This record gives sequence, structure tokens and C-alpha cells, in this order.
Amino acid sequence: MTRTELKEVGEFGLIKRLNKHAKTLQASTHLGIGDDAAVLDYGGDFFTLVSTDLLIEGVHFDLTYFPLKHLGYKAVAVNVSDIAAMNGTPSQITVSIAVSNRFSVEALEELYQGIYLACENYGIDLVGGDTTSSTSGLMISVTALGQVKKEQVAYRKGAKKGDILCVTGDLGAAYLGLQALTREKEVFLANPEMQPQLEGLDYLVAKQLRPEARMDIIHELRDLELVPSSMIDISDGLASEILHLCEQSEVGAFVFEDKIPVDKLSYETAIGFEIAPTTCAMNGGEDYELLFTIPQPAYEKIKMHPDISTIGYIVDKSEGVWLKTRGDNEVKITAQGWVHF
Repeated sequence: MTRTELKEVGEFGLIKRLNKHAKTLQASTHLGIGDDAAVLDYGGDFFTLVSTDLLIEGVHFDLTYFPLKHLGYKAVAVNVSDIAAMNGTPSQITVSIAVSNRFSVEALEELYQGIYLACENYGIDLVGGDTTSSTSGLMISVTALGQVKKEQVAYRKGAKKGDILCVTGDLGAAYLGLQALTREKEVFLANPEMQPQLEGLDYLVAKQLRPEARMDIIHELRDLELVPSSMIDISDGLASEILHLCEQSEVGAFVFEDKIPVDKLSYETAIGFEIAPTTCAMNGGEDYELLFTIPQPAYEKIKMHPDISTIGYIVDKSEGVWLKTRGDNEVKITAQGWVHF
């Protein structure tokens, strides 16, 4: 039998391989695998949304610098972000954890303090889960449930030629926060007497340790009576998410480098790390902002919004996916963000 290594196919290639024989047997399964959340139809005016994420110690987080309370909060926020990416509202979560005996009851209570704080902030209920033992540290799996009016659901597919490409917030900060934390860990391991040098980097560190799902934008879009033609959250880097939208929608895109929102602190910190700020924004990941498209007539509704940037437009699939640099060059966009295998 031929052996294929996981790194040869990558995360999305693996998903396609494992699910190529999946069959939909239930009439209530409106949309299964392939978007930020599954979409279930039990009748009535609303779809039910379901999303799951798994966080593993040593892969997704490092407890050398990651407070357990922040970790609990982040585990919930990243799932809420998936519900937001469907233009939905979260309602309940379940939490399952696997822990080794190096964790005390008090440590797990601290983890759950963060979980309950996120529940309170997003107006959701913790309704169940599972606990078991682990021989290799801490693992957290969160499943989020939500709902969305059927006429307001947003998928990764749906972008049309001429649509405007929009992004919320600013990008690259979470990646730079991770770089700062990793640097200080290395300094600490070399000399435990050294104190961490994170002064002035609070914003970047917070974006990494305690990101916020952009439910505020979802509520504002509803107030504006604006339903994105397509949408995805930015977890693996802007470049990767643009490519996902384009693949699902069967379109191309043209993105302007000088329109990509990068915070001043992120820009300066990237230069200090000798990393191109645009590289951090395009490929860093874990920003959990929203990338979405809107028809051109809807531009008037968001053009003055202080936290929504228009970064490009959708073109025909045959034209490809390109970044126009500040130097007026055109560079093909490729995914270089988080690699899962």
C-alpha cells in the first residue's frame, strides 16, 4: 500500500481525502464540511450553526507564557469567531478537556474562569462536555452552537466579480505578539533571572493570548441591513483566507498592499524583528478578524466605518489572485500561514 505523508497533502488536502466518501443522510443537514461552521435546518426561520475547534498543548499554545485563564477565554473566542464568520449569533458551547496529573484542580478552575468569562461576554451558555486523562499535557475541544436567519447566512462561497473585499480591524498583531512571547521565553530559558521585556507590547500580546471574536461587527452589519456575499474568519493568515474565499466562490481577487490594515505598533515591531509588516499581515494568522465581500452598491454603508477596511475587489477566476505592492508590482498570492502538519 502506498504511504502518503500528512505534510504532503496539508490540512485541507487531508480533510478532502478523509471526507470524499461522506454522505448526507439527514434532511436537516443543509451544509456539512467545508465552511467555518456546519449549517443545520430544523425548520422555521433560522439555521442552526455548529463549529468545533481543538487546541493542544505544545501545538497551539505554550503554557510557559500562556495564562490558563486567557487560554480558556481564547478557546471559546476562536469558536465564536467561526459562528460570526457565518453571520450568526452564538448561543451555547460544550467543552471537553484531557489533562495530565501535573495539573491541579485549582489550575483547571483557573482555566474555567476564562471559559465562563468568555461565555458572559458573548452571551452564551456552557451546557456540557467531557473530561478525561492525558499522558501528554492539556487538550481542549470546544463545540459552539449558534443560529442565523436563513436569509442572512454568509458562506465562504458567494463572492461575485466586482464585489469589494473587506477586512475588519488590523492584521499581524497576534503573530507579532507570539514572536515577542517566544523571544522572551528563549531569554528566560537561557537565564531564568532575566525579567520579560514586554513593556509597550501589551496590544500585541493581548491579540495573541486573548483574541476577541468580532461579534460587534456582525451586530453592526445587521443594523446596516447588510449581508456579506461571502465571509470567513482570519485564523490562518489573510492570504490563506483570501484563497479559500476565491476557491469556494470560484473567483479571483486583486488586493492592494497599501490598503491592508496594520497597526502602527505592529508595523514598528515587525521592523524591529526584521520581518516585513505585510508578511505578518498576510501570513501570520490568529487575528480572528473577519474577511468578507460586499456588492459595490453596499459600499456606501461601510465606507465611513472606522474598523472596516476595503482592501481589494473580486475578479474573474481566470485572472487569478494577486497582490499589488506599494512598489506597483503584482505578486501572486500564495498561502504561507499556519501549517498544521
